[in-house]
Amino acid sequence: MRLEPLALLFCLLLLPGLSLAADKTVYGLNEYATLAELDLQVAAKLDTGAKTASLSARDIKRFKRDGETWVRFFLAIDDAHVHPIERPLARISKIKRRSGDYNAEEEKTYTARPVIELEVCMGSALRSIEVNLTDRSAFQYPLLIGSEALKRFGALVDPSLKYAAGKPDCTSDANSAE
Repeated sequence: MRLEPLALLFCLLLLPGLSLAADKTVYGLNEYATLAELDLQVAAKLDTGAKTASLSARDIKRFKRDGETWVRFFLAIDDAHVHPIERPLARISKIKRRSGDYNAEEEKTYTARPVIELEVCMGSALRSIEVNLTDRSAFQYPLLIGSEALKRFGALVDPSLKYAAGKPDCTSDANSAE
């Protein structure tokens, strides 16, 4: 009968972890996301191995507006996006290059990418996240959501699921709590 107290102790030790998991939302490997400020819904890949989020963009140019640095770009999603988008530059991100992307002559092991802040809705959660801009047109998903953004969403990612959160439905700013 010595096993019963040990089993009870083990269960009690698990309780804090279970309550933390209860506060999380389960998302699939892929989810629909609405880029609220751009009035656009895209398919996103959730990648816990990537730190930052990336949005497919082309013709990315930095410029000054009222003494601040801004970024002008076009979405590199399909031919329908012909109007430029302008957003304040949040920062420059240094992204490690993959081995096939490394040029020894340049001697740079990273790529510098502009980062902007965007309001993104997944399921019923609306969050402001940092997104770096790069041409992802060679990839299946125009938006990659990395671990920093996933933390903001309180996400648990189940890679066996797809589109677990359903279509985005962020109808009020009440969902934007962080």
